[in-house]
Amino acid sequence: MVIYDFSLFYENKVVTLSLLTNISTCINMANINFFAVDLGATSGRTILGSIVDGKLEQRELTRFPNHIIETGGHFFWDIFALYNEIIRGLKVVSDEGISITSIGIDTWGVDFVMIGKDGGVLRNPYCYRDPHTDHAMEEYFKLVSKEKVYEKTGIQFMQFNSLFQLATLKKNNDSALEAADKILFVPDALMYMLTGETVCEYTILSTSQFLDPRTKKIDPELIGAIGLKESQFGRYVNPSDKVGVLTPEIQRMTGLDAVPVVAVAGHDTGAAVAAVPAENERFAYLSCGTWSLLGIETKDAIISEKSFEYNFTNEGGIEGTTRFLKNICGMWLLERCRKEWTDAPDNVNQINKDSMDAPAFQSFIFPDAPDFANPASMVEAIKNYCQKTGQPVPQDYKAMARCIFESLAMRYRQVLGYLKDMAPFPIEKLHVIGGGSLNGYLMQMAANSLGIPVVTGPVEGTAIGNIMLQAKAAGLVNDMFEMRRMIAASIEQKTYLPQDTAAWDAAYTKYLEVTK
Repeated sequence: MVIYDFSLFYENKVVTLSLLTNISTCINMANINFFAVDLGATSGRTILGSIVDGKLEQRELTRFPNHIIETGGHFFWDIFALYNEIIRGLKVVSDEGISITSIGIDTWGVDFVMIGKDGGVLRNPYCYRDPHTDHAMEEYFKLVSKEKVYEKTGIQFMQFNSLFQLATLKKNNDSALEAADKILFVPDALMYMLTGETVCEYTILSTSQFLDPRTKKIDPELIGAIGLKESQFGRYVNPSDKVGVLTPEIQRMTGLDAVPVVAVAGHDTGAAVAAVPAENERFAYLSCGTWSLLGIETKDAIISEKSFEYNFTNEGGIEGTTRFLKNICGMWLLERCRKEWTDAPDNVNQINKDSMDAPAFQSFIFPDAPDFANPASMVEAIKNYCQKTGQPVPQDYKAMARCIFESLAMRYRQVLGYLKDMAPFPIEKLHVIGGGSLNGYLMQMAANSLGIPVVTGPVEGTAIGNIMLQAKAAGLVNDMFEMRRMIAASIEQKTYLPQDTAAWDAAYTKYLEVTK
């Protein structure tokens, strides 16, 4: 049995602890609390994460909407409202007399805040949904070719990526950009408002399309093409690095002491993947929700002709890793259909169950086809797709739901095949996180289709990853695998083993023929 000695910053004191390798059963100490801020594109929340007897416990402190503000023909985020909600959550902690070891913040990617030379926020940040970046990629490729941008970054092309947002602001002579001394991504900007420190966290920077994944730094040519410099961004930090402490102003407002603020995986997907309770590197992950993110965790970026052809992306992960993944349409298909179905029950779990009453392998769709991006009627889009591909047309919600689930399972198999072709290690199991993991029928289909075990949990991965990266900063775990062992000991997981693989192999041949 190995014992590690280390120190951590706890209640303004340095405490030396001995940590046994079997963390889940051997930590015996007073509760240690962490404050996590988890901000999504529609809502946010503050969470108290506590390590109790070597296991993680969570408690939601506050929940609030994240409104998009439309004004002057543009869409913005209200950064001050988000800051105010963080203060509100910290006041709850203070009012209840809870001692917190640190604070961590994760948000969506790509968007940023501009800070003036006097330290003030120059304007609320643009929302990535703003249409001002329409055709921005084509304009930028006149400066740097598409092939060169991908070779430098390995990031899939989306018009709202930070590079194209900044290029658009530059082209439009944006007054805030012209006056900006610093450009901070949203989680970095909120940490700045709490600490006064300007930083640039690795995982959120990786969503920008100007991070060089080899050097882990900003590529000077890509931002130089639009007149920007590396010095306009904060100092580089990685997940679990300490950023600073709450300013005297925040301490006065909240009643807290100089609590450390820690850079977690600022990008929420990075935080979610950090929470995957994997035993080793030989796994793929699926973040399953409205959209499906299917990928692997690698030491180095994978940038090749194949990755370019398949449109895979390389985003920053914990401990300097890369999340090599592909975006796939997800439960968006079902949610859109549910809004139209008049014969289906309101309970989604009942719909999932009822889908098993429909015959198997009758019809397939290609989930990522343009037909399903944002049709006026998803039901009609699916029917039309089946009709034009010469397949039986689903006539009720049961058949249509089964078509959706089986098609997603087949698409997972297709993308996993691409991953296997490019991965530097064998892929032995799929870990599924997110709300879609609660659909046991889809999870069993995925196992049948992929031919490998599918392990589900946690559902709320983002907050767990945020908290555990703070725990790593505090010295409670030494690396990602110790962190993940603690997560595994703290959550309920379920394993689905492949069944009826011969039938699924035959159906996959049909899927490829129909969707080619």
